[in-house]
Amino acid sequence: MQKSVRYNEGHALFLSAVARKEGTKRGYLSKKTAENSRWHEKFFALHQNVLFYFENEQSARPAGIYLLEGCTCERAPAPKMSTTGKEALEKQHYFLIMFGHDGQKPLELRTEEECECDEWVEAIQQASYSDIIIEREVLMQKYIHLVQIVETEKVAANQLRTQLEDQDTEIERLKAEIIALNKTKERMRPYHVFHENDDPDIKKIKKVQSFMRGWLCRRKWKIIVQDYICSPHAESMRKRNQIVFNMVEAETEYVHQLYILVNCFLRPLRMAASSKKPPISHDDVSSIFLNSETIMFLHEIFHQGLKARIANWPTLVLADLFDILLPMLNIYQEFVRNHQYSLQVLANCKQNRDFDKLLKQYESNAACEGRMLETFLTYPMFQIPRYIITLHELLAHTPHEHVERKSLEFAKSKLEELSRVMHDEVSDTENIRKNLAIERMIVEGCDILLDTSQTFVRQGSLIQLPSVERGKLSKVRLGSLSLKKEGERQCFLFTKHFLVCTRSSGGKLHLLKQGGVLSLIDCTLIEEPDANDEESKAGGQVFGQLDFKLVVEPSDSSSFTVVLLAPSRQEKAAWTSDISQCIDNIRCNGLMTSVFEENSKVTVPYMIKSDVRLHKDDVDICFSKTLNSCKVPQIRYASVERLLERLTDLRFLSIDFLNTFLHTYRIFTTATVVMDKLADIYKKPFSSIPIRSLELFFATNQNNRGVDHVNDKSPRLCRKFSSPPPLSIPSRTTSPVRTRKLSLHSPITARVGGLDLTSPLSNYSVNNNTSQSAGSSPTSSPQTSEAGDMSPCRSPSTPRHLRYRQPGENSRCSVSPASAFAIATAAAGHGAPPVFTNSERTCDKEFIIRRAATNRVLNVLRHWVSKHSQDFEMNGDLKMSVICLLEEVLRDPDLLPQERKATANILNALSQDDQEDAQLRIEDILQMADCPKAECFESLSAMELAEQITLLDHIVFRSIPYEEFLGQGWMKVDKTERTPYIMKTSQHFNDMSNLVASQIMTHTDVGSRANSIEKWVAVADICRCLNNYNGVLEITSALNRSAIYRLKKTWAKVSKQTKALMDKLQKIVSSEGRFKNLRETLKNCNPPCVPYLGMYLTDLAFIEEGTPNFTEEGLVNFSKMRMISHIIREIRQFQQTPYRIEHQPKVTQYLLDKTLIMDEDTLYDLSLKIEPRLPA
Repeated sequence: MQKSVRYNEGHALFLSAVARKEGTKRGYLSKKTAENSRWHEKFFALHQNVLFYFENEQSARPAGIYLLEGCTCERAPAPKMSTTGKEALEKQHYFLIMFGHDGQKPLELRTEEECECDEWVEAIQQASYSDIIIEREVLMQKYIHLVQIVETEKVAANQLRTQLEDQDTEIERLKAEIIALNKTKERMRPYHVFHENDDPDIKKIKKVQSFMRGWLCRRKWKIIVQDYICSPHAESMRKRNQIVFNMVEAETEYVHQLYILVNCFLRPLRMAASSKKPPISHDDVSSIFLNSETIMFLHEIFHQGLKARIANWPTLVLADLFDILLPMLNIYQEFVRNHQYSLQVLANCKQNRDFDKLLKQYESNAACEGRMLETFLTYPMFQIPRYIITLHELLAHTPHEHVERKSLEFAKSKLEELSRVMHDEVSDTENIRKNLAIERMIVEGCDILLDTSQTFVRQGSLIQLPSVERGKLSKVRLGSLSLKKEGERQCFLFTKHFLVCTRSSGGKLHLLKQGGVLSLIDCTLIEEPDANDEESKAGGQVFGQLDFKLVVEPSDSSSFTVVLLAPSRQEKAAWTSDISQCIDNIRCNGLMTSVFEENSKVTVPYMIKSDVRLHKDDVDICFSKTLNSCKVPQIRYASVERLLERLTDLRFLSIDFLNTFLHTYRIFTTATVVMDKLADIYKKPFSSIPIRSLELFFATNQNNRGVDHVNDKSPRLCRKFSSPPPLSIPSRTTSPVRTRKLSLHSPITARVGGLDLTSPLSNYSVNNNTSQSAGSSPTSSPQTSEAGDMSPCRSPSTPRHLRYRQPGENSRCSVSPASAFAIATAAAGHGAPPVFTNSERTCDKEFIIRRAATNRVLNVLRHWVSKHSQDFEMNGDLKMSVICLLEEVLRDPDLLPQERKATANILNALSQDDQEDAQLRIEDILQMADCPKAECFESLSAMELAEQITLLDHIVFRSIPYEEFLGQGWMKVDKTERTPYIMKTSQHFNDMSNLVASQIMTHTDVGSRANSIEKWVAVADICRCLNNYNGVLEITSALNRSAIYRLKKTWAKVSKQTKALMDKLQKIVSSEGRFKNLRETLKNCNPPCVPYLGMYLTDLAFIEEGTPNFTEEGLVNFSKMRMISHIIREIRQFQQTPYRIEHQPKVTQYLLDKTLIMDEDTLYDLSLKIEPRLPA
């Protein structure tokens, strides 16, 4: 039976019974079997186009069925046999049935009589309907041929009709020319006689006239050409061509990058995976590289097409190339969807030393130019956004009537749709696109932004003060420094780096040559001037305590200090809080990595991997594939208990989790529950680490401690230990190096390899002799001094007994890292350090856990108090519980000095009154008693209006507390009570829009109204330059009101330039595509900025309505919390960056004067009086 046929058994039995009784042809035939090539006699029955065979004539069920439609049947020669069987073969007659289906073997049959064989062949041939099929094909060919003839005739008829019409037109034109020539000939006939006898002077005059006419014509054409060259259209075409050329260069570079990825990494690793001792498996190779080879082949074809188009320059037709490329770009979805997983697989493979060595060999290839494999794997992530940006620029310089306009717009829309799908599948696509946008703004480029784990935190303008080598301000420059012009810097903060850029006149960014890219691993943040440093204290008084310092101590160069000045205390608090949080995030992870690995048999990655609670779904938690900043899977759903457990897990600190939790905790729990958990962790710190991890931690590795015959190259013995960042204190010794200002975010003192505490090898180790003798005498021995001097970049706060020697002198360590932890944090500069014996190590480890738990509690409280102070202002019980906990911490006799100082700082922040900058509020402006009388609209300039509108919009926008963005309170019945500040913002927007409309309608004559419209459009354009897109929408929405939009006579007086400018502004703030143009503009703009709040409220409403807060099992939807937190962080970033605009009471009084505002009905009635409706 044919494999591809499905049939109903009842129908088949019925047809077999009909065939056995009334079949077209019935009889016994011999059938050759496929298994053993033997012949078996069966009873065959043919009915219509179905051939049944039975075991015998009396069988009720058929043994098989063959569908004969489309088959061929013909006689077949007898097979070759031995001479003994020839006589038997001569009596047999064979025929063959061949089926038209793929993979169906032919059916061999035979009969004993020739006439019977012919009858079967003829019957089967008729049952196959082959004649009907052939006839149908012939008819179809004839039909197609006739259709082609008809179409050809139609085309020929149209051509002939067109030719006849053209000939008629030509005949009429020729007749008119003949008539005109005849008339001219008749007029010229009297003078024809004298034409030959012209005077020579007349001939000269005519020659000069002809020359002048030619010169004037050439001059005219020259002017036309020059005007076109200088015209906007020609400039647009030049820019369009340049964009295409740049696109070809970028595509060439991208194809070259893919070629290196495939030929220098993918194919060699495939060969290595096929070797006898493979360093990597084929599955891992496929997981790392995904479909990158297919992407390379696709872009090679696209690149060839681009080069072919360039060969036909200046005719640049690109739309058809994108039409070919678009259907195949879906392969990027697979690549992007699994990109994070591929990097994770690569990181796991790098733990294999053979693979790591082989990969470094591949990366040393000259073609790689020092770039790592991760960099090449990241390039395809940015290709789709790069195409979108290129098409956006191309369309900006493509006229609307251009032949490719619609095709390019279609390609752009398809690419944006694909990009949105990819964004939905990858949680950090927004972050990648933000990094890419910043990377594009930097002229020199910035490779660190190609790292997908680099998360954007904030950006803004700061002023860099001049500094000297040791971080002190130069007094000589302070008096002459122009802070605005010389020192203004555009700064970008990421989770691992801090970028400092200058802005050129064209808007492009340039990284500083020195200190442009600061690795936060090497940085120490100093928020307040040291009380012992008179010069820093004086500098703080000069700048009103608005300055802060970043002390940078790179491992490969000398240290330096970056001094930055914030525009306000609020701005300084926001910057220092975020910077310290990033530094804490890096160093807490590095600290716990070092401590756990040095005191345990296992590494931290293995410890986390062995803890299934961190990556395996359970009844109370569910994870996503995306990893957070600590390389741990992000939480998708979880119970409140598991979220609190992650918040206080001492093994790692995730900045993204902490921000999301503090922004959204009130949705699924209360502040009291969070405080109880923090208090519990402080009092019982061992409950913060799962039992399995504690067992691994306390399993001391005896093979790495105190054994004489250990290999000198052991990675654990050679690792250089660092004192923990949160707990280190300044040395009180008389060190010639200036003591650094340290706080909770103090740096790790190791300088070799930055903060990579999990690095397997290091060139330094702890010296046994030095550690035992350092406390007895400051000048113990020459060997000790030599060891200390050889430290390449020693932290000033590192005690003398923790200096390092070369591993060749003594590679065995007698002081455990846990002991060094306690020594570095508890006894710096107080005499001889305690020496921990083997029997005291357990207590030593418990000391580390207690200190880490205290640090975690203080860290969470510090960021909670500094970044979410509204929680404590509105909840007095919460404030008192935090104060009680901190006072209990201060009473701890084992508290370290830095912990004590950090606790006191948090208490001061809670206890003191609000000492923020005296920021203006709308209420203060309205209540000003000594403000001058409000001026009229005509006396105010567009610049003054735009600046004060921006100032008022930002004052209203920044006053919104982030709690109002939770729970869609602005859409509830009691919205005024639940979200008063959002309602005030909405009311202010409506008032400003009504003011614009009312001011225009107060004019009675057309010219004045047109002038007012032009002035308001100019105000809106200045608001755009000030990044006040809320103000742009206030004005454009007023101009689009029906009362003003219907004034056709007024709009007819408005200039074309103003109309074009208004169209441009409306396009920016258009709600089309979920404000896609405004979103793109906000990504590329630098704070300060006032976005349109309605866009964010729409996003939050979409998230709230589309996904529930809790699953059916009662778990918190933490993915939703993460999305909400992302939007709130973006809003708060714009809220925290103030404008440097001076308040002008005379302008704000006019803008806030509600007596000038008319309601909608009054405006429309006035519009009807100005321009009545035309009769139908």
